[in-house]
Amino acid sequence: MYSVDNPATIGHYLLVLFGMPAEMESSFFEILAPREWSVPFVFNSPHSGQHIPPELLNQSRLSSHALRQSEDSFVDELFAGCVELGAPLLHALVSRSFIDLNREPYELDPRMFHEDLPRHMNAGSPRVLSGLGTIPRIVSEGELIYRGKLPLLQALNRIEKVYKPYHRTLSALLAEAHGQTGMVVLIDCHSMPASAVLSGASSGRVDIVLGDRFGTSSDPTLVSWLERALVDTGFSVRRNRPYAGGFITETHGLPRQNRHAIQIEINRQLYMSETRLEKNTNFDATRRALTAALEAFFARVVDISQKIHLRPAAE
Repeated sequence: MYSVDNPATIGHYLLVLFGMPAEMESSFFEILAPREWSVPFVFNSPHSGQHIPPELLNQSRLSSHALRQSEDSFVDELFAGCVELGAPLLHALVSRSFIDLNREPYELDPRMFHEDLPRHMNAGSPRVLSGLGTIPRIVSEGELIYRGKLPLLQALNRIEKVYKPYHRTLSALLAEAHGQTGMVVLIDCHSMPASAVLSGASSGRVDIVLGDRFGTSSDPTLVSWLERALVDTGFSVRRNRPYAGGFITETHGLPRQNRHAIQIEINRQLYMSETRLEKNTNFDATRRALTAALEAFFARVVDISQKIHLRPAAE
């Protein structure tokens, strides 16, 4: 689709191309892209950011290490092989404990703010009630983040400065791929604690959970191809349980329009220490295996593209 001399400049290149504001805060997210965007895929990692703004540290009752417990540590690095294969990767740089980019824009918890929330805000979603709204009330371990209530204006500022630019950028990437090829596949990249897949009826280890909203966010053939590529590379795979896909998968998965969205959750135990938030000795091998699986998946999609109505970019 595009040839870019320096992949490090792709963020600015795409912002100009899509008409995004050049003064956008570069500390909140970035785009990694190949020299040639050659496949109709966009990768997204909304929860891998590690930066904790001073605003959050000053108001939190938790340490920076505790605030990072909710993040998908190193997931952007694990999936960065997609860039070598011809697909861009959008990823957050700011911590999920500061703002959760895989939520509706206004899933806010009224318990967190001095002021009453406007009626248009979603104050009663299951995610808000569990403390994990757009501005999280707790980290994944269930600990309260803040010492006291916040001004509502502070939450709205985060949404305007971080959330909305991020989602405009994601939508622009998806629209560009779809406009050039007639289809697009969003791969939404996440990680899961090992404990999340220890319970339940199934036995044995689960390395990866693929979520397609129980068949509604993607053509099932695509999901099956991805599952087969992962299994052939040595991963054990489950579908939709306990993670079927979140706000991003639900919003951008429109198979009837040839817009597909698949969520990938990878077991953290494979590649990191969940307590120390450090890579383990298996990190590089896991990254290589994921890249190999993606390469096989890409080849299948492009090779059999006529079955999913992929138009050549030249058209």
